[in-house]
Amino acid sequence: MTVSTIVPAFVPVPGGVELAVILFIAILLFGANKIPELARSIGEATGEMKKGKEKTERELEEMRTELEKDTAGD
Repeated sequence: MTVSTIVPAFVPVPGGVELAVILFIAILLFGANKIPELARSIGEATGEMKKGKEKTERELEEMRTELEKDTAGD
């Protein structure tokens, strides 16, 4: 007899009540004055990650193009 594990195909997104509870807990932990600062730093980090991803993709595409030129020249 085998036991199978069910893995969800997606991660459920919290609804309105769940988001309100999360926001309430965040306010308790960080204080109302720190929330905008925290959100700003998260936004900046997300932007930096996006820039890094785009740079990496661009470099990989350049390497792929150079490799295709080299193999076509042989």
